[in-house]
This record gives sequence, structure tokens and C-alpha cells, in this order.
Amino acid sequence: MSTVTIYDVAERAGVSIKSVSRVLNGRPNVSDDLRRRVEEAAEALGYRPSLSARGLAGARSYLLAALVDAELTVEHWRSGRGNDYLSRMELGALMECRQAGYHLLIELVDVGSASLGRDILAMVGSLRPDGLILTPPVSDSSIVLDALDARGVPYIRLGAETDPGRGRRVHMDDHRAAFDMTAHLIGLGHRDIGFVVGSTRYAASRARREGFEAAMARHGLAVRPEWVAEGDFTFPSGLDCGARILAGAQRPTAVFASNDDMAFGVIQAAMRAGLSVPGDVSVAGFDDAPGAQFSVPQLTTVRQPVAEMSGAAARMLVALAQGREAEVERDREIAYALIGRDSTAPPPA
Repeated sequence: MSTVTIYDVAERAGVSIKSVSRVLNGRPNVSDDLRRRVEEAAEALGYRPSLSARGLAGARSYLLAALVDAELTVEHWRSGRGNDYLSRMELGALMECRQAGYHLLIELVDVGSASLGRDILAMVGSLRPDGLILTPPVSDSSIVLDALDARGVPYIRLGAETDPGRGRRVHMDDHRAAFDMTAHLIGLGHRDIGFVVGSTRYAASRARREGFEAAMARHGLAVRPEWVAEGDFTFPSGLDCGARILAGAQRPTAVFASNDDMAFGVIQAAMRAGLSVPGDVSVAGFDDAPGAQFSVPQLTTVRQPVAEMSGAAARMLVALAQGREAEVERDREIAYALIGRDSTAPPPA
């Protein structure tokens, strides 16, 4: 079967090769009628532009790259639990890329590497992406931002907490979400609440801890140091933190973990200690990972709109590549949702 070319599209649409190129490359000043005729002809013929030809023909590569943290991604893979954040981020960006005729690449980044800046520039030089989606903690790395700014590479920062005015970012309010979840537990009647902190490598961990502390202070409740433990966003760390928080002669009636994987670990620790959830201790998480709906009991959590954020980031990068910079906001906040399920209840009498 012969390959459909741009010449075939131009002939079917009854327009010039240049007109087809302008439509397919998203150029400005294209009439609605011309765009419709070219798009209908391309769809009817099943035309898909060659990625290599695109790269040779113009400045755009039709590639977006998402940079993700190597350490946590590899840890989740080795544990066999997968990485829900990565899956949702990838899905949201892929849906937008598919719509725009783009391709998405996922690149692992070692944020602690001494050669981080050089590694980023080497990757950019090799792939020539039209833009980068930076996920935490890459999105908060000044080394990465300095390197990309020096090269003039467009990027969108997902969930960035540090230096929020730098570059463009798409985020949710982690501080407020943690505040709201803590207030929800207090509203159920809990006064003794423990907290599992996320990895200190992530700026969001600090924001969530501060949100928890702010809610406790707002309601005149003390944060007891022995009921706060530092995890690393993994199930084993949640299990360990939960065991330590619940081991004392006095224990909290609720534990709020900075992500769902650690919350699952806390639930397991409670079960091993002979405690029922939520009968003896309520447990809440953060993320709304798929497992939150299928855990026993189902997990109360904050729904983090990861797919929506990555989809918005991809859409913004495509607009920048098409020269529509005026349409792309510098700071976009996506709403979270508090999801109440069976793992929380009023404290025991």
C-alpha cells in the first residue's frame, strides 16, 4: 500500500502544498474554511505527518518530553507497586499530544547528580523537544531551571512550590488541601491527630506539613512530635511510620499521611497492632490513587488532579510552539477535591 503524502492531501483539498503545511503546522492567519478542507482531506486519506520529515522541515520537532524523578520511579518499580503519579501524568499529557499530533517521551532524571545541568542540556540537544513538562522534584530544581533558561527551552513546571514566579507552572494548592483534610478530621471530632511527612526532596511535602500544622493551630490543637514521622512516599515507609506513631501508650485517634501509599502502610501497621480502621484509628491519605477505592477500608483522601495538570501543561507547550504565547498563562491552578470514604469516622468514645 502506498504511503499518503502531503501532495495527496493538497490535491484532495484543492489547495497548495504551502497551504497544507501552514494548516498542519498550526500557523496563524489560516481561514476556518482552509483549515476545515485540509483537516477533512487528511482525515479521509489517513494522513499522518512523518516525524523525521517534520524535524527536518522546520524548527518544531513535534516532541514533548516529561522529566520525572528517577529515584522514586525506580523504587516503585522495584517494589512492584507501580507509580500512579507517573501513570496519571503520562495519560493526561498523552491525550493532549494525541489531539495535537505530538509525541510524548518520558525521561528519568537523577536530581541529585553532580552533572544534572549538563545531563539536561545533553538530553535537550539530542531530542530537540518543543517543550518540557517538569514534574516534582525536577520542577523545583534551580539547576534544571537555570540550564533550561540559559538555552531558552520552553518548560512548564508541575506542582512547583519554590520560586513560583519563575517560568510557567501548573499546580494545585497542597497547603490548602492538607489544611482542609486536617480540618475534616477535626470536624469528625478528632483532637489527637498524627501526621506522616512525605520525602523532604519534594517541596510539596513541606507545604502539606505546613497545611496540617496550620489547621491544628487554627483549632487550638497541639502537634505532638511523637505523632509526626518522616516517610518517603513509599508503602514500607508508611508501614514503619505508622508502627512508630501507634506504638506509644497514648496514640492518636487519626493519622493523616502525605500520600496514599504511606496511608496504606499506616492501615497495615494498625492491623498488625490489632487496631481496627476506622474503629480505633482513622486514616487519611493524599492523591486518590486507584488503590484508594479498592483498599479495605476504602481510603479517605485528597484527589490530586495529576492528569488534568499534565494535560494543561502539554496544551500550553503546544500553544507556545505554535507562537500563541499570549494565550498561555504563567500560573494556572487546578482544583483538588477531598474524597471522604470508609477509613475515617468519629473517634471512639
